Amino acid sequence: MALKNKSLYAILGILNVSPGTGYDIKKYCDTVLSGFWNENFGHIYPTLKKMLSDELVEIISNEKNEKKILYRITPKGQVELESWLMEETELQPMRSEFMLKLLFSSSQPKEHIIKMLEDYKQIHVKKQEKYLAMQHDLDQGIEEISEERSRFLRAMLRRGILSCEATICWCDETMESGL
Repeated sequence: MALKNKSLYAILGILNVSPGTGYDIKKYCDTVLSGFWNENFGHIYPTLKKMLSDELVEIISNEKNEKKILYRITPKGQVELESWLMEETELQPMRSEFMLKLLFSSSQPKEHIIKMLEDYKQIHVKKQEKYLAMQHDLDQGIEEISEERSRFLRAMLRRGILSCEATICWCDETMESGL
């Protein structure tokens, strides 16, 4: 089976929520999707161009500046997104540079390993704070969104918060074990 461009589906999903520019798509990825998905401009714009030629999205504003072009999902794009949503999800292998480095760090001084773990823990403390702030904003109704969409956002935030808690706990246990 040929590999599917999952970025295409991320962009379709974002545009299904609301029309947006390439910049809006990147911002959505950097905030809402940041715990499990990332995109860069170098990938967003070529994907949008292909989606445009495949009639999955359309332009609803004609700006000369590529960064200000407003896109929206087409009915064909909605069918493609719905079809993908119904497919079985394959387990993706986890790739973590930190875990790779830690695995091969047995020859490193203990202080270096502890610092690696402390830094990794702090990354997740900050990430958890970000999720908690997003949850607070959601609770306060800062953004006007539907109750249904709110439930899904809360579920995603909860997963992110729990994942950070587990990583923070694991870092503490690993440092305490005298690794």
